[in-house]
Amino acid sequence: MAFRKRSGATDRQVLVENEQVPYRGNAIDNNFGGSANTDRISAIAESSDEDEIKCMPAILPTMDNELDPEQIRSRGQILMTDAPPDRYNYTYAVFYLLGIATMTPWNFFVTAEDYWMFKFRNTTINETSDFVPELTPMQKSFTCDLTLAASISGTTFLILNAIYGHLVSLKVKMLATLFTILGIFIITTSFVEINTDHWQEQFFLITLFTVVIINICSATMSGGIFGVAGLFPSHYMTALVSGQALGGILSALAFILVLAFGSAPDVTALIYFIIGSGLVFLSIICYIIMSHQPFFKYYVEGGDKYKILADTPSHSRSVDTGVDLDPNIKEVFGKIYVEAVNICLLFATTLSVYPSVTELMQSENYGKGHAWNDTYYMPVVNYLFFNSGDYFGRILAGLWERPRNNPHTVLLMTFIRLLYVPFFLCANSNAHNFLPVLVHTDVTFIILMITFGITNGYLANISLIMAPRSVMRHEKEMASSIMAASLSLGLAVGSLLSMAFVQML
Repeated sequence: MAFRKRSGATDRQVLVENEQVPYRGNAIDNNFGGSANTDRISAIAESSDEDEIKCMPAILPTMDNELDPEQIRSRGQILMTDAPPDRYNYTYAVFYLLGIATMTPWNFFVTAEDYWMFKFRNTTINETSDFVPELTPMQKSFTCDLTLAASISGTTFLILNAIYGHLVSLKVKMLATLFTILGIFIITTSFVEINTDHWQEQFFLITLFTVVIINICSATMSGGIFGVAGLFPSHYMTALVSGQALGGILSALAFILVLAFGSAPDVTALIYFIIGSGLVFLSIICYIIMSHQPFFKYYVEGGDKYKILADTPSHSRSVDTGVDLDPNIKEVFGKIYVEAVNICLLFATTLSVYPSVTELMQSENYGKGHAWNDTYYMPVVNYLFFNSGDYFGRILAGLWERPRNNPHTVLLMTFIRLLYVPFFLCANSNAHNFLPVLVHTDVTFIILMITFGITNGYLANISLIMAPRSVMRHEKEMASSIMAASLSLGLAVGSLLSMAFVQML
């Protein structure tokens, strides 16, 4: 049966949804959980006339009367929340750390290219000779095999997570995968000190197997944490994606420091893998602590799901009935397909030229004996400048979200961003065999790299924030998981395109 709405402002039955704010001129802050918000809501409820508060008759779900989500969305609702505070912004900080942990260990794994070339070198040639040997078959194919193994396994499991992820507990998706990644990195680190010269083929296969396991676990964890971030206020999603970009900056700085000190390949790899293992271990500890925080539990356990609240003069909440609704992937995708297409196209564009094409570009003064032009130009410009721009773009999107709730405009901006591709393909490089050189100066290339990173970060964060806002509360986790799968699909498509673009040069 339905409650009847009583006359006067003393006792109202209100149906609440966490995203709608129907008050005239009374928007409630995104910073949920503060007592100030509760006081403001209570004050408004007491001082407003009945027609100033857009209430709908609250309907309790019974055997004969179920809550219709479409009916809810078609009427006005009042935003109320009793979320506890995020003390010391701990949860926000852990989301940042998890963003770093989802990318940095893998970035270190890929960045240790000299180490892998050393492991798969031709061991029959005297290392003291000045003769530069040709690359072995394993050296030639390792990067390509690494990319394919990572892309196929990661994308597949992100798609599976989007479809079936809601059936697996968050604890399994996060802790089981993090512990597995930690174990793989410990094994990978131990191989640095093991002589594998006499069984390179076996080590090659073991390495590819560990890459598949790492990316399966990373995809499952990423899908889980993106889904969880969609349940929180939008700035927590910004923290997660900004952490990913910050991880790229840390990897670039580590790479530049290694170049500066000229460390041996095995020493470099040892440093990379130890840092990666440390980040994963720290993420495990911080996540376990966060999972016991009241603020985290409130949102993950459905604190802001549809509920019936009885708002009395004493502001007590005598009725609190959550309505659990199972998300349907077709319905969810139908609501966010524009955002999903946008994030896929965005990262396909980025990965089609970065880093496979851009790392082949050279300074206009390359070969003149200057350390900046010959050694540091490409690591700084290609990795540090791009990742710094990407990080700034994601921060900017969190602070100044424009356009807001207009995915078609964002998609148009992503299409316009495709213009970067021909400029990068025609930038200064000795690798050109077919295409002309149109970008000759270092300044032009640096500007292209920085703005390419800024637009990538900005549009990515806008889309990832917009998707959970476009669906209902019980659909948010699946929507964010779909976005993570679309992002990974874009990475895979971009990686395949990059192979073709490299041959076009």
